[in-house]
Amino acid sequence: MTITALRDQFPGLANNWHYLDTAATAQKPQVVLDAMMRAGGADYATVHRGVYARSANMTVAFEAARERVARFIGAASPNEVVFVRGATEGINLVAQSWGPANLNAGDRIMLSRLEHHSNIVPWQMLAEKVGAHIDVCPLTGDGLIDLDWLEANLTEQHKLVALAHVSNVLGSVLGVKRAAKAAHAVGAKLMLDGCQAAPRMRLNMAELGCDFYVMSGHKLYGPTGVGVLWAKAETLDSMPPWQGGGAMIDRVTFEKTTYAPAPSRFEAGTPMIIEVIGLHAAIDFIDSFGPEAIFAHECALAAQTRDALRGINSVTLYGPEKSAGIVSFSMEGIHPHDIGTILDEENVAIRAGHHCAQPLMDHLGIPATARASFGIYNDEHDVAALVRGLERVKRIFG
Repeated sequence: MTITALRDQFPGLANNWHYLDTAATAQKPQVVLDAMMRAGGADYATVHRGVYARSANMTVAFEAARERVARFIGAASPNEVVFVRGATEGINLVAQSWGPANLNAGDRIMLSRLEHHSNIVPWQMLAEKVGAHIDVCPLTGDGLIDLDWLEANLTEQHKLVALAHVSNVLGSVLGVKRAAKAAHAVGAKLMLDGCQAAPRMRLNMAELGCDFYVMSGHKLYGPTGVGVLWAKAETLDSMPPWQGGGAMIDRVTFEKTTYAPAPSRFEAGTPMIIEVIGLHAAIDFIDSFGPEAIFAHECALAAQTRDALRGINSVTLYGPEKSAGIVSFSMEGIHPHDIGTILDEENVAIRAGHHCAQPLMDHLGIPATARASFGIYNDEHDVAALVRGLERVKRIFG
């Protein structure tokens, strides 16, 4: 299947709406909506609990989704896949379970200047709790994480390196294998925020060499309220439970509770049944095109956009020339919110703000940017609509 004429598969893109905010959340194809409707209707029952046939069937479907995720990310086993409410919860799970068991006062955590708040705040909370310190890796001039600096400044005090696989603001792609080698050389673990990478890049956990990987379903053309934490089975087995309740136990008495093995140990309570089924459908949809084709398609649109915006002399572009489907920019003397408002009048939807990356905005010396981010459903007509809208913005503001 080729990436052409896809708009009619996405009900949210009706009425010639030019949606350029996929980095925030992706529109959902009809096949995902249909799968969720069946799961919440004719097929619905609880999982892992009922002895009746429909519950057993739903349990099979739920665990089949776990197996599908494992294949999609190149995990060695479905038992390495933990379902969480989103990437943010996955990071918090690691910070609050693995973190206190492995970090002590005086230990260090390495982040980068371009991280999303979700890959900063949980580590700050952990550092405050255990007395650890946080270091920040700078960026290169074109907005990449500076791996030369990282290699030179990691020490044996660093127990964790947490980095974005793809920046949600700049679209810059991390050299993961090099980052993993640097982290492991000092005995540190590598956590990757894969929210922007998973929808557009072929993943293989063994080849990447990281220790933890998180992603969110809603950026993957699936539903909100579901995400994935991946870690090696032995790592998950070594981690204490994070939340207590049903499903994560082996045996409960008032004297003592024993816990289920991973991944059940980290999935307390009734899980996000419908959302997991929707995630399965979304992964099937992505794989029908292939992440490599999606990546090439979105990179081409980003390059086309950068070339077009360079023709508007009031525009400043941020990030590397080769960005993964994300283009951040500003217009001289015009607040990004005003840009976004006028573009909305032109039926073009972009993101305007700090993108949950205020430290990066401080680094760039601006309070906010305008951001156009592409998905599998975008094409050159969306780029043209964006450029027309920005020309109107310039006329209005003189």
